Amino acid sequence: MPVITTIEDLRRIYERRVPRMFYDYTESGSWTEQTFRENTSDFDKIRLRQRVAVDMSGRTTKGQMIGEDVTMPVALAPVGLTGMQHADGEMKAARAAEKFGVPFTLSTMSINSIEDVAGFTAKPFWFQLYTMRDEDYVSRLIERARAAKCSALVITLDLQILGQRHKDIKNGLSAPPKLTARTLANLATKWGWGIEMMTAKRRHFGNIVGHVHGVSDTSQLGAWTAEQFDPTLDWGKVAKLKEQWGGKVILKGILDAEDAKMAAKVGADAIVVSNHGGRQLDGALSSIRMLPSILDAVGDQVEVHLDSGIRSGQDVLKALAMGADGTFIGRAFIYGLGAMGQLGVTTALEVIQKELDTTMALCGETDVCNLGRHNLLVPQDFEGRWQA
Repeated sequence: MPVITTIEDLRRIYERRVPRMFYDYTESGSWTEQTFRENTSDFDKIRLRQRVAVDMSGRTTKGQMIGEDVTMPVALAPVGLTGMQHADGEMKAARAAEKFGVPFTLSTMSINSIEDVAGFTAKPFWFQLYTMRDEDYVSRLIERARAAKCSALVITLDLQILGQRHKDIKNGLSAPPKLTARTLANLATKWGWGIEMMTAKRRHFGNIVGHVHGVSDTSQLGAWTAEQFDPTLDWGKVAKLKEQWGGKVILKGILDAEDAKMAAKVGADAIVVSNHGGRQLDGALSSIRMLPSILDAVGDQVEVHLDSGIRSGQDVLKALAMGADGTFIGRAFIYGLGAMGQLGVTTALEVIQKELDTTMALCGETDVCNLGRHNLLVPQDFEGRWQA
């Protein structure tokens, strides 16, 4: 087994092991991919303050996210098609998160179903909801999440209309993959992935196929999905979904201070500052650059988490020190899953925790809850100066 010391080590193994269409699905953004790139590069602009002669014994990365105890303030973000990155991907990622002590969020567009994951884990997980035109389906989806004892509903707000991702279109992305000459040629080089996928519980969207009228197999799925994302989603509908769920609600996809205020107004338990990993509005600012203005807007009215661009424990520390209450990782755990299955997800979490712990110590802190702007050097124009 290779020595893994960084998330980048896992990405390189992942790229070699997983079919190109699924690698590209993860490792790409919309349009020019400017926002996708800046989500990570903007973290590099924030520097750390080294402190010395501080007692570094008894350090802890433990914290809470929406009242739930966590080994570190890092949740696994909802990622569609996770079960095509590795056989039974959602189930294995959820189990890895459970054993490590961090939340796992299941995507509406998962391969393994809500029931699959619930049957594979012992602790409640979070469920991410895309709002669809089919309101009956959405209602039943919420009921299924409630029956599975999910402890939070994560409502994604930034995918009413699908952003164009050129690589997915050119690759003919589908689950399972369409067997074109190009796809077959690539799959022939990924035999390890293929053997494992033959034993997978599912190879299609488990939360949709068999649960939607008129969609009984994958051949009918594409047309249904293309027309189902709800462009009429507004704050009134968000409030109704929150009332229908009746439990903790996290609103994901907030990238503007005014939207953050509205999210607090409808009573969200937490918001996720996110641009969908650079996969929706290309040209938007990175999540970490938007975080300060959003924190200024909502103060302590609502928990503020950050998603998009985190590839290390240092990135986690920077987000927390900037004021975030928690963070989400997507690509970082997918690299691990695609590279080594459940062990790879655990490895990704271990890498991030070790980096977080070591960096925290070298910054003179022993408790992740005590991180703050005093640990950082932030450029004066970090948020940008824009014309009114």
